[in-house]
Amino acid sequence: MLAVRVPKKEAEKIRRKLLELGVLANGYSIKREGGFVLFPVTEPLDSFELVEAEFEKLENRPHSYREVVEVPEELRPLLPSSFDIIGDIAIIELPEELMPCGRAIGEAILKVHRHIKAVFAKGGKVEGEYRVRELIHLAGENRTVTIHRENGIRLRIDVARVYFSPRLATERMRVFERAQPGEIVFDMFAGVGPYSILLAKKARLVFAVDLNPWAVCYLEKNVRLNRVNNVIPILGDVRKVAGKIKADRVIMNLPKFADRFLREAMLSVRPGGTIHYYGFGPEEDLYSEHEAMIRAIARELGLTVEFLDRRKVRPYAPRQFNIAIDFSVR
Repeated sequence: MLAVRVPKKEAEKIRRKLLELGVLANGYSIKREGGFVLFPVTEPLDSFELVEAEFEKLENRPHSYREVVEVPEELRPLLPSSFDIIGDIAIIELPEELMPCGRAIGEAILKVHRHIKAVFAKGGKVEGEYRVRELIHLAGENRTVTIHRENGIRLRIDVARVYFSPRLATERMRVFERAQPGEIVFDMFAGVGPYSILLAKKARLVFAVDLNPWAVCYLEKNVRLNRVNNVIPILGDVRKVAGKIKADRVIMNLPKFADRFLREAMLSVRPGGTIHYYGFGPEEDLYSEHEAMIRAIARELGLTVEFLDRRKVRPYAPRQFNIAIDFSVR
């Protein structure tokens, strides 16, 4: 079957990426050949080395909750194929028709994934100035605090009080790999610190701002948990901080509203520094609207823009993607 062949040292990063893209084939063991790891995939992918390989099929235990859950047969096609795992908490998005089956779905997830201790359903959209959503307890422990591990750091998170997406782990590592030692970083919408704590490994200083007091509370806990001493948590409106900081690298991880803060970002970056901008774009034209806005605001400020990189981060909605644009201004 079709497989992606990657160096062993990059295997975990690529595995997460394949999961994000939804192309990692389930039900097969991973294969190792010398210094390489082979992952079975369901379709061809650009930018990866593709090979044909035989994989051992894992028949002895279920690999998906959908194999064991008991729901009416007519509802089975509505079962989600994936869900988020934050620490030992699973968060699944269920259509309204499946909500009466929520407990059975939660119990099935616990049965198949032994490391998960609590299951919740999304109760609505991410909304409000703190970007949180209602969660509905389905099964397991009725708690929302957990410790999530990614990219070599630990993050204490209350999933009911703060926004956090585990699907951005690969993107956070991408930014880390581009950072240079000794930089000053301005994380404009820091949350519990997944960018800030990671970048602190390289940076001289990280200014981490968030409007949500619970996010800053957990950011402070995570500073101590990871024993970093160069992250400065700041509670408040980023507009009141912008311009007072001159950073080498600015993180704008607020895709729905980042365009409203471009002026503040450009006033806070040093000439030639990098801004990591995030937004949402339609499949047919991912970047042009965002790039036009970036150029327009730069002109207003008497600055010039150099675009360094642009990429699809992950699917967001049908024919919509979360996108990233890296650029510098002078």
